[in-house]
Parts: sequence; structure tokens; C-alpha cells
Amino acid sequence: MTKSLYITATGPQSGKSAVALGVMQLLGSHKSKVAIFRPIIADPDLDGKDPDLRLLIEYFKLEEDYAAAFAYTESEAFDVIERESRNALEENILKKFKALEAQYDFVLCLGTDFRTKDPVFEFGLNAEIAGNLGCPVLLVAGGKEKSLPELRQAIHTSLETMSASCDVAAIVINRASLSKAELEGLRAGYGPKSKMLIYAIPDDKTLGCPTLGDVARALDAEFLWGGDQPEAPVSGSVVAAMQVEHFLSYLEEGVLVITPGDRSDILLATMAAKLSSNKPGVSGILLTGGLKPADATLDIIKGITATPLPVLLTQHHTFRATQFVQKVTGIIEPTDARKVNTALGLFEHYVDGKAISALLAGGDAPQRTTPLMFEYSLLERARASRQRIVLCEGEEPRILKAADILLRREAADLVLLGDVEKIEAKARDLGADISKATVIDPVKSPDFEDYANTYYEARKHKGMTPERARDAMADATYYGTMMVKKGAADGMVSGAVNTTAHTIRPAFEFIKTRPGYSVVSSVFLMCLKDRVLAFGDCAVNPNPTAEQLAEIAITSASTAKVFGIEPRVAMLSYSTGKSGKGPDVDVVKEAVRIAQEKAPELALEGPLQYDAAIDPTVAQTKLPDSKVAGRATVFIFPDLNTGNNTYKAVQRAAGAIAIGPVLQGLRKPVNDLSRGCLVPDIVNTVIITAIQAAAEKEAEAAK
Repeated sequence: MTKSLYITATGPQSGKSAVALGVMQLLGSHKSKVAIFRPIIADPDLDGKDPDLRLLIEYFKLEEDYAAAFAYTESEAFDVIERESRNALEENILKKFKALEAQYDFVLCLGTDFRTKDPVFEFGLNAEIAGNLGCPVLLVAGGKEKSLPELRQAIHTSLETMSASCDVAAIVINRASLSKAELEGLRAGYGPKSKMLIYAIPDDKTLGCPTLGDVARALDAEFLWGGDQPEAPVSGSVVAAMQVEHFLSYLEEGVLVITPGDRSDILLATMAAKLSSNKPGVSGILLTGGLKPADATLDIIKGITATPLPVLLTQHHTFRATQFVQKVTGIIEPTDARKVNTALGLFEHYVDGKAISALLAGGDAPQRTTPLMFEYSLLERARASRQRIVLCEGEEPRILKAADILLRREAADLVLLGDVEKIEAKARDLGADISKATVIDPVKSPDFEDYANTYYEARKHKGMTPERARDAMADATYYGTMMVKKGAADGMVSGAVNTTAHTIRPAFEFIKTRPGYSVVSSVFLMCLKDRVLAFGDCAVNPNPTAEQLAEIAITSASTAKVFGIEPRVAMLSYSTGKSGKGPDVDVVKEAVRIAQEKAPELALEGPLQYDAAIDPTVAQTKLPDSKVAGRATVFIFPDLNTGNNTYKAVQRAAGAIAIGPVLQGLRKPVNDLSRGCLVPDIVNTVIITAIQAAAEKEAEAAK
């Protein structure tokens, strides 16, 4: 059984950290406890932490002590080799590795960064370490600006060196420019019997470019404006020393303008260029010499209400600052959503995750489901079906940021509603790539009149007029819901700006409930550290009747199944079994009777107290013969007050990730966001909407 993997590169600047992100995501979807280990890290910089370790530990929220994640710094390693021996170095590395291996299901190891002057020695050292640790190797070959013969030679030489010490299980050519035919030819060169997995990931400038945050760290610079845009990529730099009329012709997309801090003319001209549609969008401006703009200049800038141009201030003089900027290399920060999701999206698209998983497979499937496992499984399911989801609040920055992530991860095809020019301008300001999304202004759409007329026909018995129907359809939420009804979209998500009532009212009016259903309800998917539970109804129905409660239970069990949760339904109350009496308990008892009558095959029990439903020890005392008590996965609360407070208490107290609310009971999926939602919440909601849409289609096809 393989419990470890060693990722090493053929040389410097291979993009090894981007590949490591993809592998860690893959491991996290199959293994409960994964550790990261770097035998040798670069000598620490200002913040004292290795960038790759920080990236993986923080982004994946690994419960691992940073000090345990590496054995030596470069200086320490070479000091041990000189004072003692290479064997002493590798023995200590093995000891630290074994300590992690004993604690975790899997250990992902990362090789060195090739910053020394002897890459041949460094590559050989990585091969020896991997062999001593007993790890199969994933070799990352840097493919930037390399021809097929050059790559073939580099890989051949690397494999020859590796073969004496360890087994190479897979090769990823990163930042490659190979055609499909060239890649197939490279694979064929190893013969039909070869089990070598070889993949090529194309170069993406998003990953290679440094960001404003990278520049700020390298120059110890402070943000005067635009501190909320540290992820803005810097494609190059231009020193502004000449007069404005000459300087402006040197502006290019994504460049950083470097100028002394007392050049207010350059600063204001660059600001104006940023706001102009006739000039390329620069990434920011770096003021040198520690000189802040004059008060008169500051007054002008403070009056600009549009998204400000990021402005950095450094104490270094212009020449030295320029030297520093030219040496800044791009790293992937754990908080840089654009780079992280680009790296993950590329890995998922170009590397066969199933083949890598099969390579590393061993032992029984994990009994626990971590939040990472669950979220990754949802993403994989969404990617497999690629549903078309409409986002009604296309001008909202959080929606645009989420759209960028979803498109990079190929989770869904997106439609953004709103003013087209405003959406595109805001996306540019945010650095969000929405080029693969469809952007529609409802009022200007060729479908507007048809949608308005359909709405009028559906509601004229309620007093609807053609004029009011047009007014309603000008609202993006109504238009988006009508897209779903008409089949122009598979599902809809709204609520980041709009209220819950406004989001779901159109669905009630003309999408309607599914046949046999009388109520729309909701569940939250609660991702705990070792399992995923479904809580319903925590968002829609204040005081459901016994009949409604029974329907909510059956519907929630069905929803849980859609998301891979085996439904064992606990109907919650303040008493367990026959121990309590009163009208509130009676409603639950009656709901249990109705639900068991309608769905006799369903594992459902109640009334149950929460502790008896979730804790096997308590269940053994209170309801020892139950098939649900102590093992429940779907929790049905008696009313909205109880459900809403409980899910939030569990979310905060247990550190759970709450995905939802997932609306259920409608003919087609429409889901509501909280107005306080974060970008990851939007991403998750779109993904679950896509999964619901795919499940609806499968159910229809099966009829």
C-alpha cells in the first residue's frame, strides 16, 4: 500500500508548487489525514516560512505543526553534510518522515527548489532521499520554451538518475507548449507495456506573473491605495522618468509603473489612464524614495469614486526599486484565489486524477468524510455534467469573483445577468476573468418579450397585465427564473444582494413544486471534521404541520442521497421515544407516522433528541434497538426557530462548513444565497445547484 509520494523537479522554475496543489487536492478527496513534508527547504525569508509549505498547510487547513513539516533549511543541510556526512543528513530526514508517517494516512513530500549552483548534485540528492523514504516519485519537468527533443532528453537523463534510487510513477511536464500529437509521441516512446503516466500542463501567465503582493513583500512597501487587490498580476514594469505626454505611450496591459513619489503628474496621469477605456489597464504604480504625494494631489484622488488604482510606496530609490522588481518571482499565496484556482483547474483538466489515484490506491476506502473530501467530490460531479447556471446578480463583485473561480475550475457554464458594460468593467477592475461566461442584459435580450408574455399568460388569472409582466421581467431574478423554466438555464442562484423572499417568489409563481409535493423546504449540508450531515428545514418553513414535516423529512432524505449521504433520518424533538408528552412532541410523532407510511423503506425514527440521534453511547441508553439513533445523517427540526439556531450553533461551535440552504421540492433547482455570503459560499451553492440540475435530468430520463 502506497502511503507517500515524492514530488521533485528536473530543475528550477518548473512550477512544482502548482502541481503539488493539484496532487494535495486529489489526496484530500481520498485520504482523511494527509501531511506535507519537505526534507530540505530554502533558507527562510522575512516571514520565516517556506512558501510551498505555507501554501499547502494554510490553503488545505492541514492540522500539522509547521516545524514538523521539514527537516532542514538549505544552510543547515549543507552544514550537516560538511561536518558529518550525507548519510547523517538522510538518516535524520528519514527519522522525521517516519514520525509523520506514523501519524497520518498519507505523506506528500516535496523536493528542493534548485536554488544552489549545482543542480545535478541537488537532483541526485532528491533521488536518494526519495529512495530512502521508500516513496514513488512524481517528476515535474519544466517545459517552458523547451522543444520536444529538449524535453525528451531532460526526462531521459532524469529517469536514468532516478532509476538507481527510486521508482518514478508519473511525469508531469509543466508550463508545456507541446501539441497533442507531440505528447502522444512522447508517451509512445516508452513502449506499449510501459505503465508510466505522462501528462502535459500548458503554461499560464497567471501563475508565472508576480503579484502586487509579491512586489510589496520584496520591497517592504506599503499600500497607499488598493490594498484589497494584492492578487493583481504584474506582467512587467516601466520606469516613468519622462514627461507625461511621452510616458503614456509606454503603458501596457498589466505593467507596474515605477516613479518617484513626488511625480504627481505621473500619478494622476496613470490614474486617468486606468479609468480610460482607450488605454491598457496597468496593474498599479510604485512610488519610490519614501515620498508621499502632495496634499493637493491626495484631495483629487480621494474624490475619485471608482475602484482606485493600487498605489505602493517604498523607501528605496527608483533605480534600486526597479532592480528589486525585476527580480521578483511569482509565488502562489494561499489567499490568492485566482492563482490557486487556476493551478487546480489546470491540474484537474490535464492530469487524469483517477489514474493517479489508482496508482496510489491501497487499503479500504476511508470511513470518514472530511470537508475537503466532500467539497472535492461535489466539484468532480459538477465538472462531469457541466450544467448551465444563471447568476442573477452579475454586477455584484462577490458574484464576479466566484464566477472567475467556477469557470477556471470548469464547474459549470455560467450566465451573468445585468448591465453588460458594468459587468465587464467591474470584472476588469477585479481582475476576474469572465470571458467564458454568457453576459445578458434582460431588457435588451431578444428573449425579453417572449419571457414577459409567458409570465403574463401564466399569471393573468391572478390579475397580471402585459405591462406589469414586462416590468417584472426587467428584474434579473424574474428573468433568470424564467430562463430556468424555459430550459435556457438548468438552475438559478441569487440572494447575495436580494432578499430570500425576492429570490424564491418567482419560482413559487411559475416553476412550481414537483408533482406530489406541497411545500418547498431546505437543507443545509453540514461538513464536520469527519462526516457530512443534512439539517432541514433551517431556512424556509417557520412552523410546519405534521404533514409538511413528514414531507420535509422524505424530501431531505432524497436530497441527502443526491449528495452521496446515506439517509438515516432523525425526527428531532425535546424528548426521545415515548418519554415526553405535549403538543410539540405530538406533531413530531404524527409526522413520523405519516412519513413511515409514505416511505416505509426509509430508515426514519422519532421523536429523538439531538444527542440520542448523533451519539451512539447516548443512543444505547435511550433507544438501544434503533437503526437510526446514534447513526443519524439527516436531522429534521420541528420548526424554523430550532433549526436555524442549531445549524448556526454547530457551524460556529464545531467549526463546521455549512453549505446551503439547498432548496428542495421545486420542479427545477433555484437556490438562495445569504446576503452576507462569502465568495466560497457562492461557489459551493452554484456547484450544488449544478448537481441538483443533473440529478433532475437523470430522474426525468429514468421515467
